[in-house]
Amino acid sequence: MAQPSNTFDTYDSVGEREDLSDVIYSISPTDTPFLSSAAKTKATAVLHEWQTDSLAAASTSNAVIEGDEATADSMSATTRLSNSCQIMDKVITISGTQEAVDKAGRASELAYQIAKAAKELKRDMEATLTGNQAEVAGNASTARKFGSLGSWIASNDVMSAAGSPASGGAGNTARTDGTQRVFTEAQLKSVIKSVWNAGGDPQIVMVGPFNKQKLSGFTGNSTRFDAGADATLYTSVDVYASDFGQLQVVPNRFSRDRDAYVLDMNFFGIAFLRDFSMHELAKTGDTEKRQLLVEATLESRNEAASGLVADLTTS
Repeated sequence: MAQPSNTFDTYDSVGEREDLSDVIYSISPTDTPFLSSAAKTKATAVLHEWQTDSLAAASTSNAVIEGDEATADSMSATTRLSNSCQIMDKVITISGTQEAVDKAGRASELAYQIAKAAKELKRDMEATLTGNQAEVAGNASTARKFGSLGSWIASNDVMSAAGSPASGGAGNTARTDGTQRVFTEAQLKSVIKSVWNAGGDPQIVMVGPFNKQKLSGFTGNSTRFDAGADATLYTSVDVYASDFGQLQVVPNRFSRDRDAYVLDMNFFGIAFLRDFSMHELAKTGDTEKRQLLVEATLESRNEAASGLVADLTTS
């Protein structure tokens, strides 16, 4: 069949609207498992402080003579710890014209960019919390930084010979990375045991995507089952049943893939001096300006309650 002569079609037409979808699709991940799992608390100064304590070692010689005078036992003071509050922000500037024109996928450019920046700010915070950043006190020309996970966990870690743990587990010294090696089940079991011996009760193994797959290959002492009813083969491990309890295996897109954390989340908190908020900035021209801001720090209540398998291969 041929088109009748003089048919006016879309090939001749001028002014056809572009076929641009009114939906904007974003594939960027927004989940922040550490930030979402940690307790939220309040900071009241740029240097946030808290106290930790520990019990005396269990004694097998605690026996008292009948009728003896009571003798005072030695007592220890609490340990005072601190971490600096770090300011993070995202600043949005939209021209008056861009806000006014007709746009595909969003009615307001300003509202769309604010929503996008809010997700980006949470991702930045997750990556920093789970990183290996040492605390920086800051000054008039240097931004304050909080000590992240890698600079706190020092008591229970397995790392390569070239690596070294954070000094003192006080957040002010970054761990030294060593030569990378393959993640093994023996390494994980060693750290879980050390954490348990120290009094921790870990609930989470937090790993990057590559080593999540490595962990799923651990054989343990069990046989892999498939569900015959739906012919599904299960090749992943989402719960690791150790000798000292079950731990949820949590993949984290923003933590360092070379680190596998064994975490007791009861001993971590995020202390907010200023919670996530938005501020309208002064108008200095034909633009709309907004600042999204958070000021917070990591509170490591007792680093010995968690552990780390470090220096893992990532490919």
